[in-house]
Amino acid sequence: MRHAAPWLAALALSVGLAACSSGRRSAEFTLDGVQPPALNCPVPPSQFGQATPVPDFHEGNGCGVSQGYRVYAISEVGFSQPALITCDLANALNSWIASSVQPTAQAVYGQRIVGLTVAASYACRPRNNVSGSKLSEHGQGDAIDISGFTLADGREVNVLRDYYGSAADQRFLRTVRAQGCGVFHTVLGPGSDPYHRNHIHLDRQRERRGGGAYCH
Repeated sequence: MRHAAPWLAALALSVGLAACSSGRRSAEFTLDGVQPPALNCPVPPSQFGQATPVPDFHEGNGCGVSQGYRVYAISEVGFSQPALITCDLANALNSWIASSVQPTAQAVYGQRIVGLTVAASYACRPRNNVSGSKLSEHGQGDAIDISGFTLADGREVNVLRDYYGSAADQRFLRTVRAQGCGVFHTVLGPGSDPYHRNHIHLDRQRERRGGGAYCH
């Protein structure tokens, strides 16, 4: 393993993560209607966070990442574990953190967010781990699942525990989720379906009915 390419370590880590499902992981998926992510990279993530580029790789079955980065932090918000995502998604996360996450945290808690709990990023699998479904956006590094936000005082606002918790926690989580719509093309979370009860799913999927975002 000493001579393995750097992205292999990130790939092995990401595949083992829980993502959008409580069921078993399956590699069976269809590519019908699946489009590659946008290759937009307005600003290299290393300019607004702690991130290292990952060489393009493709697994030969539709999975793989182009213009990928292993991201450890964005705008001084640390990730609980590195996220293997596209440059485009990293830029969207940076915009969301600056325009929604931090202002909302200040308004609700009077302090900033210093960490994100990353439940999943790149993973070669079908949507929701349902065999026979389309390839998940996770399979192209175009999605990330956030299960918690760490405040400056050290407390974690946990999606599973707090989405229906105190008034303050509900306000924070529901606001940042709603304001992600548009920055991201898909936003899912508690109440969307059983698969997303414990995290907020964010992706930049290009294929959208009617061309708009899907936020549910």
